[in-house]
Amino acid sequence: MRHEMYGDRGGNGDVRAGGVRDGDGVVADRRWAADVRAAVFCALALFVLIVLVDWANGTLGVLRGVLWAGLSALLYLILHPVRVTAGPGWLAVRGLLRHRHVCTGLLTAVRHSEGVAARLVLCDSLGNRVEVDPQVLAENPLLLHRLDTGARDARACGLLRTGAEVLGRLVARLDGDGAKGVFEVSGLR
Repeated sequence: MRHEMYGDRGGNGDVRAGGVRDGDGVVADRRWAADVRAAVFCALALFVLIVLVDWANGTLGVLRGVLWAGLSALLYLILHPVRVTAGPGWLAVRGLLRHRHVCTGLLTAVRHSEGVAARLVLCDSLGNRVEVDPQVLAENPLLLHRLDTGARDARACGLLRTGAEVLGRLVARLDGDGAKGVFEVSGLR
């Protein structure tokens, strides 16, 4: 089932950065690599700063160096971004420790949770649940298109009963923002 859902990505079917489609039609978050680099930079910067301060005070030792390395590693774990990918009929979110996916053609509910970090919660009829940052979808129109296509299929089959309007509003808002950007770039306001 895994190879059917995700496709066999042998030698030339790797997911490419930039949200570009590969041979299997898989698209990925184009900012993920930059976000990983930013997380690594922040963790290393914290480690270097703490070690420099500790060294300047003359209190740096092996135990304290290990403690600071552990603290920096913890910061990296907190900052490490999830990787969002989508293909025909599925959307996956992969973190360091967990991998979750939903079948977009089998969606039963879409909810938008407000709070400190807004999330789009997707549930399918197989019991799978995924949380996606709406900003990731806003920055990656190909991911949003894959999700919207699957949600339309689920709605047509009568599966998507909760939240179709939530996804519709998100797509309409992002389409409006995209059109506004095109008009501003072209000088037509």
